[in-house]
Amino acid sequence: MQETIESGSILLKEGTPFPEGLEMDSASYSPGWRSVKGLDGYALDRKTHDAGWTFFYLAGEYNATVFGREGQVTVRKAIKRILAGQQSEKFNSLEVTRVVFKHFIGVPYATVSFHKRNIQKGMFLLAGDDSPAWKNTQLLAA
Repeated sequence: MQETIESGSILLKEGTPFPEGLEMDSASYSPGWRSVKGLDGYALDRKTHDAGWTFFYLAGEYNATVFGREGQVTVRKAIKRILAGQQSEKFNSLEVTRVVFKHFIGVPYATVSFHKRNIQKGMFLLAGDDSPAWKNTQLLAA
């Protein structure tokens, strides 16, 4: 059975590296993505921190709106749209922050809001050698 996506749900890219000893249950949600069971963003942040890793929370809320009746089928369509936009991103996870169902002139729709997250070793965001965030940066001596 598919994991119910609601506020606080975490989705991780397949193959995301984890610290040794970090235990969590996850299920396949969409091709290339897994949904974390039983943990919200805060709990996963504590677990990664205790293991010596960092679970970054990036400012700026993003959202996707899709037409459809209230329910997980419509939420899945919104998540599918979100994940399609994340394929080229360097971030390996996202946290759903809000799922809202509304009507406009009798037409039902859902808006799913999320924040990009990133699990990684080290305290500098995307500080790997191949990271575009650091590749072209010039350091100035003080």
